[in-house]
Amino acid sequence: MNRSSPSTLEFFFDYGSPFSYLADTQVTGIAERTGAALVYRPMLLGAVLKATGNVSPAAVLAKGRYMLRDLERWAKRYGVPFRSNPFPFVSNTLRIMRGAVASQRLGVFESYHRAVFAAAWGDPLDLGDEQAFRNLLEGAELDSERLLATIGDQKTKDELRRHTDTAVERGVFGAPTFFVADEMFWGNDRLDFVESALANAVTQGNVVGKE
Repeated sequence: MNRSSPSTLEFFFDYGSPFSYLADTQVTGIAERTGAALVYRPMLLGAVLKATGNVSPAAVLAKGRYMLRDLERWAKRYGVPFRSNPFPFVSNTLRIMRGAVASQRLGVFESYHRAVFAAAWGDPLDLGDEQAFRNLLEGAELDSERLLATIGDQKTKDELRRHTDTAVERGVFGAPTFFVADEMFWGNDRLDFVESALANAVTQGNVVGKE
């Protein structure tokens, strides 16, 4: 996978990451304010954690309690809904992450992405339940049969694996992770740095273009 240009914001995410959800509510605005192209990179967070020897904060009881309170603070700051998801699928997001890749292949990513993140952390549903997942897709006016078939396609599986391998190769160890050119930023709380890096990249690009 080629590196992005300085005016591109790459967003590596997993639907099982609540901080990715929070970041997702902000990245569109950042891209609009800076004139950057926003590129979504679905990855499998569990595989990234395993490859890098990292663990979820929720795996440590004290960190898990703190993280929940921190998530509530950030949601209040952003003015977005947030509820902790009690369903087990959030620890195994393979199918819904393949769904992200499938929806990109089918050109319906925006609708899929918005619906899944809302169902994961805004108003939680059990997306591990077949009927609940189908109902979500149909409620988002998506062709559930076509999307589910594409989720099971080998090209979709291979592409998600490539995204995940590339993330690890580039130094990603958690979600959300952002890249501005080759500069990496990890965490929802680094979005100020992301926006500054994009603004500087755009300014420098304009100066170079005038020379």
